[in-house]
Amino acid sequence: MIRTKLVELSTLDAVAYRQRLGTGHSGVVILRYDSPQPGLARLNRNTGEPDPAANVPRDRFPIEAFREALELTSGLPYSRRGRVRLSQLEPAAVKDTAAAAAATPAVAEDPDDEGRSEDVATVCSDDYAAIVKAYTNRKGELSYELLNKALIQAAHGNAFVADLVARRAPLEQIRDHVVKANFEAVTGNRALTMDAVQRIVEMLDAVSPRSVLRELDDALKRMLAAG
Repeated sequence: MIRTKLVELSTLDAVAYRQRLGTGHSGVVILRYDSPQPGLARLNRNTGEPDPAANVPRDRFPIEAFREALELTSGLPYSRRGRVRLSQLEPAAVKDTAAAAAATPAVAEDPDDEGRSEDVATVCSDDYAAIVKAYTNRKGELSYELLNKALIQAAHGNAFVADLVARRAPLEQIRDHVVKANFEAVTGNRALTMDAVQRIVEMLDAVSPRSVLRELDDALKRMLAAG
């Protein structure tokens, strides 16, 4: 499946991860140590809030736990990882520090092919890996700030972009050129297609409710306004 690494929650005796759903949306999954039944909530891109699935028992998976899971997984890049299995553990034992450390081996991963084929192909590509590596900060989080800073600098220093701005080209055309040129430089792949670029951007965009290229768009709007 396509998901982030695991994070441990403090609101519940549980772990969680963010997952790329088959619908193309992002969701967050909570796995309690005392139950095999996971809890799923879809990320609402309009509000930034988790929307728990209708069949999720709220007493077992409170909204606060989903919010914590979203916060802890924010910025973590997607990759292809196995399905998570948790051994049955007593909640009281997990709360104990020594027992919690001993419980770590109880988390296992099974190979799993779940996910849209185009998403799997994207996260398994060398191009995606190179871009994630280039713009991941020391905390292991994908940094929209680093990415947008590089894109904005490239836009200001590109003669072709200046020509597009002078010709009042559509913002989308200018943005596509800037992003594609940057991704080609980072990956070393001059044959990178616009379709592949858009799929990578879509995967990066799923990391946070905030649009991945918002700062670049704002900078390009200012360039167009200045003429």
